[in-house]
Order: sequence, then structure tokens, then C-alpha cells
Amino acid sequence: MLVVKRLLLVFLLVLASCKTDSKTEIKTENVAFTQEGNLSVWKIQSDSTKVDLDIEIAETEYETQTGLMYRPSMEKGQGMLFIFPKVSVRSFYMKNTEFPLDIIYIDENQKIVSFQKNAKAYDETSLPSNFPAKYVLEINAGLSDQWGLKVGDSISYSRN
Repeated sequence: MLVVKRLLLVFLLVLASCKTDSKTEIKTENVAFTQEGNLSVWKIQSDSTKVDLDIEIAETEYETQTGLMYRPSMEKGQGMLFIFPKVSVRSFYMKNTEFPLDIIYIDENQKIVSFQKNAKAYDETSLPSNFPAKYVLEINAGLSDQWGLKVGDSISYSRN
């Protein structure tokens, strides 16, 4: 019995020493911004434009799940517009997103219904819309305040 215990101990020691660290860093290529359209934000009770943006559009399942992940940054005059087939309460998170964002939730009438401002890079906390939304606009963190965007402002967009 003692021999069996010793053999088992030797086997376990050999097995443990064969273990290698399998952690390897997976490098991903930077994804470049592709302008697919233009978006304007309009003040609540006037026809004056608050801001114009070049936008990339995310509407396929892959595009909406990936969003701005794996990108090091985005220019001030750029944004990503997510277009969903149905109106629903939405929730985003910042997994694998390398820079902070303002997330703007927009209803089917293209009116801003809520914000998640200064979403932190790599944070997997759920960031809900709190109201049903059909569109979501992501811009660099702080720009919604800098531009004075408010709930009730509206958007219009066009594709290239």
C-alpha cells in the first residue's frame, strides 16, 4: 500500500510540473472608422443644429454586438449609430471598449430619451436605457455635456 501511495505522489508531482502557463496575449488589429453616413442633433424646440457627426452604422447582429470594441479611440466628430429592428429597453456595456463613451438612447421618433455618460473603458456593468429605444448613439465621453445635448433633442441621419 505504501508503494501505491508513493507512486501516486510521484505521478501527481510529475503531472503538476508538466503544467505550463497557457496565458498568451491575443493581439487584435485596430478597426478603422468607416464613414457610412451623417447624423445631426437638433435642439428640442427649434430647427437649429447642435452638432453634425460622421457616423458608422451598426445594424447586423455582429455589428451591434461588437460596436466600438477593440478600437483605441474615435475622433471628436465621429460616432457609431446602432439601429435595432424593434423598439425595446436597451442595455449596453463597455467590455473590450478601450476608451470612455457617452451612450445616447433614442426612441423610434428619433428623440433622445436617456443618456449613460462617461461610461468607463472595459467596464462590464450594465448601462440601461431606462426607456424604450430603437437607436443608440455612441460618442466620446464628455461630448454630450460639451455640446449641451438634452433629453427631447432629436436626431436625423442619412447613409452615404
